[in-house]
Amino acid sequence: KPFYAILHRIDVGIVIDLEPARTEDPALSIAGAVQSQKLAVRAISQLQSLPGGDVKLLCDTVVESVRQLAAYDRVMVYKFHEDEHGEVVAESKRADLEPYLGLHYPATDIPQASRFLFKQNRVRMIVDCHADSVSVVQDERLRQPLCLVGSTLRAPHGCHSQYMANMGSIASLVMAVIINGNDDEGSTRNAMRLWGLVVCHHTSPRSIPFPLRYACEFL
Repeated sequence: KPFYAILHRIDVGIVIDLEPARTEDPALSIAGAVQSQKLAVRAISQLQSLPGGDVKLLCDTVVESVRQLAAYDRVMVYKFHEDEHGEVVAESKRADLEPYLGLHYPATDIPQASRFLFKQNRVRMIVDCHADSVSVVQDERLRQPLCLVGSTLRAPHGCHSQYMANMGSIASLVMAVIINGNDDEGSTRNAMRLWGLVVCHHTSPRSIPFPLRYACEFL
């Protein structure tokens, strides 16, 4: 059975996430891989051709491109303001879904701990927020629990699963938008900061393979 092996380093060694690759997944076939690559190249070409300085047009193009590539029911760009509250500044969605464009959310909806995790692990996929968590079986020789912050298979926090369910979303794919602190908004900091998120929601369980997630992240 094929698996995607996704590696990341932690203080005590290397963690390898083995993610099952569905044999019926189009991305595993040559034709499917070529099609995904063509869509990604077309999307990148579109983004590169946009005039500089128009953030709204850029965000609108990103949500359309990601939705075409990943096929989620809804894709949004979520921007963090100076007071850390969030706003949906771009959206592409299924026609029958309620629009979220222009809505503002309090800073507490995405707490600082979650924002820190997005800086550590910039892409986060939840296949089914109703799925049961699976316990980690750890070697007794390890002195402390493994840090799974960077793991693609880390279970969502219970309150986040409930938050998703309240929004009518079962599956999600979230990508962090991280920019240099010295941006055009007048910041004088050199550190990278979390500008916002590209958020994909789906009304039924959905998983997209690692190569496709990587293509979305690259956008």
